[in-house]
Amino acid sequence: MEDERKEKELQTVQFGFAYIGLMFANRMLLFPLIFALQILKHKMELRNNTILITGGTSGFGLEFARRLTDLGNIVIITGRNQSKLNETKKQLPGVHIFQSDVSDPKAIAVLYKEVILRFPELNILINNAGEMRKINLHDPSVDLQNITREIEINLMGPIRMVQQFLPHLKTKKSAAIINVTSGLALVPFPSSPIYGATKAGLRSYTQSLRVQLKRTNIKVFELIAPAANTSLIDKFKNEPGFNAKLLMEPAKLIDITIKGLMKNQYEIYPGMARALLVMSRIAPKFLLKQTSKSVENAIA
Repeated sequence: MEDERKEKELQTVQFGFAYIGLMFANRMLLFPLIFALQILKHKMELRNNTILITGGTSGFGLEFARRLTDLGNIVIITGRNQSKLNETKKQLPGVHIFQSDVSDPKAIAVLYKEVILRFPELNILINNAGEMRKINLHDPSVDLQNITREIEINLMGPIRMVQQFLPHLKTKKSAAIINVTSGLALVPFPSSPIYGATKAGLRSYTQSLRVQLKRTNIKVFELIAPAANTSLIDKFKNEPGFNAKLLMEPAKLIDITIKGLMKNQYEIYPGMARALLVMSRIAPKFLLKQTSKSVENAIA
């Protein structure tokens, strides 16, 4: 009798473990399905939006405007140069143009009033406008006002644009903010010290913004752009070690970005940007040594 009792207890325990194992296996099978359904439910919709792009007359901004217009969105672009805006309008007749300077707080306030009046359904903001300069910090001609030019455009500009448009975006059922940073947010580039600092700052701000807006309907994305074949890079083509073959074409970069947005990839690393992310974590000193070569040669 004792043996039979023990056998029944053992069978009960075995059955219990088998049941738990089956339940665990089912849950493990269900988790990917549930996760996939959540992504499908909340995935970024890139059709029938009203989108504002700063710096939309060239490079990434122009490609964003082209692709997003083709997807059936209302696209608004800004720029400082009216003639370039007019030229872009000829290329892309469907876009709407506004002359505005993101480094000027008053211009941002005016832009907000004009855009919201004409396009009250605005629900996506792309902070793309940027400037990149070679700066020798030994140069006495670089004055105290000029030295921060990139900070005003690349960092203060997006922060002010978000702050100005945030109350409006919060009223929308679905909204997004996309900040364009750079692979140079991950590693210093001594030839362009202020630019790298602004992109690192914008990356930090974007991550904090995402946390603060997580209980809203606003999704916050970051495009960590690698070196690309745009006018921004022209002034660096004579740098030692410059290799044009490593430059990514803007059309390909934006294509990857669009796919990432649709998949809710909140940090998008096209091309070499992913490698920079990995290297910045496992070999930051080596990476800095590589990006420092042109400056070291110049000051030797």
